[in-house]
Amino acid sequence: MFPGVPISKDKLDSRPFAEKPRRAAAPGFFLEPDGVVQFRPMTSSDLGAVIEIERSSFTYPWSTTFFLQELKVDCARSLVALLDEKPIGYMIYWLLPREIDVHNLAVDPAYRRRGIAKALLETMIQQARRDGVHRITLEVRKSNSAAQSLYHALGFMAQGVRKGYYSDDGEDALLMSLDLAA
Repeated sequence: MFPGVPISKDKLDSRPFAEKPRRAAAPGFFLEPDGVVQFRPMTSSDLGAVIEIERSSFTYPWSTTFFLQELKVDCARSLVALLDEKPIGYMIYWLLPREIDVHNLAVDPAYRRRGIAKALLETMIQQARRDGVHRITLEVRKSNSAAQSLYHALGFMAQGVRKGYYSDDGEDALLMSLDLAA
């Protein structure tokens, strides 16, 4: 489970995907105008709602098969944000030796601009610090200024450009990283 993140007002079975031994911690949550948002690893029962969020968030969404493959990788980790036990956001990342690589992050359009993506990232960052991770990396579309602003607000810095990174349309990606060792 994941620790709470203070923010301003605002294999398939029921076990978490890629369940790995980890330290026990209190479940994460924060108050949202519509209720309490909680965080936990993604389970197979979340996948239908996660796919809906994915399809409403991206022009070229991941397929169900791709999600299943991604989540079976030994180093894969996931977080889902739940409101009244309904997934409203998620992230998937790989926990590598001393580094995390964020692969996917999305929030249901009806719940955007409420701090949910930020809280997902902050929850992951807190866990990374406890686990001794030195750096978090991610790629973001050069055209996605809203996501870039969020990442900058959390301390991520642009490190370079990956030309033609996105195979769906050839768009460049901005490589960003957060140094936790400093």
